[in-house]
Amino acid sequence: MTVVLNSTIRPELLRGRGALSNHVGRYEKQARVLVDDGWDDGWRAEDGVPPPLRTEVIIDATRSIIARNSSPDISFDRSINPYRGCEHGCIYCFARPTHAYLGMSPGADFESRLFAKPNAADLLAKELRAPGYVPRVIAMGTNTDPYQPLEKKMRITRSILEVLRDFQHPVAIVTKSPLILRDLDILSEMAAMGLAKAALSVTSLDRKLAREMEPRAGTPARRLQAIAGLAQAGVPAGVMFAPAIPALNDHEMEAVLEAAAAAGARSAGYVLLRLPLEIKDLFREWLEAKVPGRARHVMALIRQMRGGKDYDSQWNTRMRGTGPYAQMMRQRFQLATKKFGLNQEHRPMAINNFRRPPRIGDQLSLL
Repeated sequence: MTVVLNSTIRPELLRGRGALSNHVGRYEKQARVLVDDGWDDGWRAEDGVPPPLRTEVIIDATRSIIARNSSPDISFDRSINPYRGCEHGCIYCFARPTHAYLGMSPGADFESRLFAKPNAADLLAKELRAPGYVPRVIAMGTNTDPYQPLEKKMRITRSILEVLRDFQHPVAIVTKSPLILRDLDILSEMAAMGLAKAALSVTSLDRKLAREMEPRAGTPARRLQAIAGLAQAGVPAGVMFAPAIPALNDHEMEAVLEAAAAAGARSAGYVLLRLPLEIKDLFREWLEAKVPGRARHVMALIRQMRGGKDYDSQWNTRMRGTGPYAQMMRQRFQLATKKFGLNQEHRPMAINNFRRPPRIGDQLSLL
C-alpha cells in the first residue's frame, strides 16, 4: 500500500528535533510530499531505530552584518545574527518562517539546514568604521540564538564580541545556552565599561516540557546557572519568560522569575506566544502529538488573546495580546517582578565610549 506523508522527511528521522514535519515553504510553487510505496529505501522499521537527521551547515555569503529595523514596539533598532536557522529546534520559534525566503521549510529544515556567517567579524569592523556610523546598542539573539550548538565549533559570536569590545560598542544578548559563559572574559570586561548585558530565556522549570519544546537547548537548571555565572562576573543579567503559552507553561511565570532572581537576575521580560505564518500549523501539529488532551484548550486561549485569530501582528499588542486573559498575565508579571525585586533599576548602556581602534598602517593622531 502506498502511504503519502505531507512532509519531505520521514518522521522516524526527526527523533530529537522540534518540528514533526517538513512542509515546503509558502513561496514554493509546487508542494512536495514523501511517498512510501513499500520499496526498500535503505531502512526498514524492522531494522530498528533509524539514523537521526544530520545537521547541514551552509556558508552564508552575506555582504553586510548589521540588520536594522524600525518597529515601534521593539527596544532596539539594530541587531546581528551570526547564524540563520537554529539547531535548538524550539517548536514555537517565531524566526522559523524566515527559512521560507531561502526556499526551505520552516519545519525540520530550519533546525537542520543552518547558515553560518564566518566573515561576520570582518564585516562588522568594516561597518563600524564607516564615517557616518552612529553607535547604538546592538542586540544579539533576537532572531536565532547566537550560542546555538554550532557556535561551540565556529566561534563566530565570540569573534563578533571581540570586535565590539575593541570598538567599545554596547551589546545586549539573549540566549538559551550556558555556552555564553565561555565568553565571560570578554563580556565581563565590556560590562565593567557599561557595554554589555545578557538575558537567559527560561520558558519552563520542567525539564521534560523544556526538552519537548526546545530539544537541543540548555536545560532549565543550566540556564539558571548561566544567569548566576553572568551575575557573579559582573555582567548585568536578566531573564526572559518567552514565550508564555496559556495552559501549557504560563502557570510557571512566577516560579521562573523567582528562580532567576535567586540566581542573580535583576531584570525580566515576557512575550506571549506568537504564531505567524507557518508556525501556527507546526505548533498545532506539535500540540496534538505531545499534549493532545490540552491542545484545543491551548489554541482556544491563544485566540482569546489574539482577537479570535491564531495570531495578530498589530504593533504594540503582538507581544502581549489583548483581552482578559492577556490582562491577567500582565498583572501577574508586574506583581511578580515587584515581589522578587526585578526591574527595579535601569542602567543605561554606555554609548559615548565608542571609538575606532587604529589599524596597522594607520597614521597616528597628533593629539
